[in-house]
Amino acid sequence: MTLTRKLMTTVASCAVVGTMMIAATGAQAQEAAFKTKQAGDIVIRGRVVGVVPDEDITSGTLAGEGKVDDDVIPEVDFSYFITDNIALELIAGTSKHDVTWNTGSSNLDLGSVRLLPPTLTAQYHFMADQRFSPYIGAGINYTFFYDSKPGQFNSVKYDDGFGYAFQAGFDYAISGPWSLNVDVKKIYLNTDVSVNGGATKADADLDPWLFGVGVGYRF
Repeated sequence: MTLTRKLMTTVASCAVVGTMMIAATGAQAQEAAFKTKQAGDIVIRGRVVGVVPDEDITSGTLAGEGKVDDDVIPEVDFSYFITDNIALELIAGTSKHDVTWNTGSSNLDLGSVRLLPPTLTAQYHFMADQRFSPYIGAGINYTFFYDSKPGQFNSVKYDDGFGYAFQAGFDYAISGPWSLNVDVKKIYLNTDVSVNGGATKADADLDPWLFGVGVGYRF
């Protein structure tokens, strides 16, 4: 199943479950007490996230371009509300990607690599006292590359590095401290790739999109 189909299935499933929950409780669900966003709150969310690289990988010594496949992962994030509207969010999740090089006449196997991209964003939450509360955010990222498999080559190395991130999303309060969450992030990430000890080098802009859906609990 392609990532697009996986994401569509995930989003559709969440939408169906959410609709069934609201329909089952009717007006009572709409009137149920819920916890508004307030200064000092800590929110823990669990999401299913689609990681979709928007890559541009080129080399001065090898014709063609690199390709990185998508992944679907679990993710945990923690938010702290400085004020009712301003929060800091830290996300933690790791993804695995297969990498190939298309020379135009053939595909070379560059193996796979895992990414650990902790990302810290500052967010502004609109309508913090409402059941539906959208937000936007921006921040920084540091990506660790690990468990690299070289495929048909002797070695493939990726340099760790900083990037920056933007996000938009919303929380929908269900009842009490529980909420549904939809979140989209764009992470701008560049890494230098060395193949066979540096005999071949490439410049890689991975720039992944992160599409997430999940639930949150507010303390």
